[in-house]
Amino acid sequence: MAQIPPYKICFVLKSKEEEEEDEKIYKRCSEIAAATLPTTEGWTGKPMFQYQGVWYNSGLHGIGPLAVQDHFKARPSDILLASIPKSGTTWLKSLAFAVISRKSNPPSAQQQHPLHIFNSHDLVPGLETLLYNNLLNGNRIPNLDVLPSPRLFSTHMPYPSLPQSVALSGSRIIYICRNTKDNLVSWWHFLNKIRTDLSLEPMKLEDFFELFCKGMTAFGPFWDHVMGYWRESLERPQNMLFLKYDEMVAEPAIHLKRIAEFMGCPFSSVEEKEGLVDEIIKLCSYENLSNLAVNKTEKNASGLPNSSYFRQGNVGDSANYLSPEMLEQLDRITEQKFQGSGLKL
Repeated sequence: MAQIPPYKICFVLKSKEEEEEDEKIYKRCSEIAAATLPTTEGWTGKPMFQYQGVWYNSGLHGIGPLAVQDHFKARPSDILLASIPKSGTTWLKSLAFAVISRKSNPPSAQQQHPLHIFNSHDLVPGLETLLYNNLLNGNRIPNLDVLPSPRLFSTHMPYPSLPQSVALSGSRIIYICRNTKDNLVSWWHFLNKIRTDLSLEPMKLEDFFELFCKGMTAFGPFWDHVMGYWRESLERPQNMLFLKYDEMVAEPAIHLKRIAEFMGCPFSSVEEKEGLVDEIIKLCSYENLSNLAVNKTEKNASGLPNSSYFRQGNVGDSANYLSPEMLEQLDRITEQKFQGSGLKL
């Protein structure tokens, strides 16, 4: 019998009055979304709507982003893993979970480790994609107070769209980004896996390229998303750790230790001598995770095949798909968008 993801304890039984209040919250968010323009056809066959300058896919996330803004209250001890999709999110979640839970779940546990039982998206639940996603939770607001500190969540929402409590509480954010070209190609492969699962025709790369350049992808525009977190990392480095996927692939041990220190649970000299850093890197490697049974045959709590989160993860793979003209156009847009910021991808 399939085990229940740990976050499910947040959806406890409620009184009739509490359930009615939850319904009101989602109804209010639905009314805001319904009145929001513009809208366009989303890649799941359901509309995408633009809210506060950001595009959201109603077919996957419902009105989750609005519910997060309305109801989520951050704690000072919270740790939020942020990214735009297809930037290394699955890997970052696996690493962060393995680090923060290493005392109770040593990586040497093998088949007993939670990462062998659940996809990392179930272990580090997304605020808008899972916890407040009305399409998945039956219009119920989760009781996140039942979770012990530090609470580990994830989000794809841009920084300016996060609830004010995130900044005011002093909670920590780890952001991962990826170079523009690889992110685009990874996005395209991912959406076509999902479209196939939904019995929809694949989207042509040229069509997705045009949407991407216009900023009309979920949680986009891409450049605005990255810049929002980059600026915050410069202003509040004690609360924001900015990571680049390409650099993490090149030197995983260095960045894993940065992640552990930022989360408040640095590796001890004994742990390093015993090889714990390397054990976690091996546990969370693409080769290991992609070959686990849970990630080859099962679906996560969002209903998406776990296998859809794993393709190659190679740096520079976009050169095998994008024409020289496409590559040049993306470089030009990226240079314009990041000009004067000090950021290079």
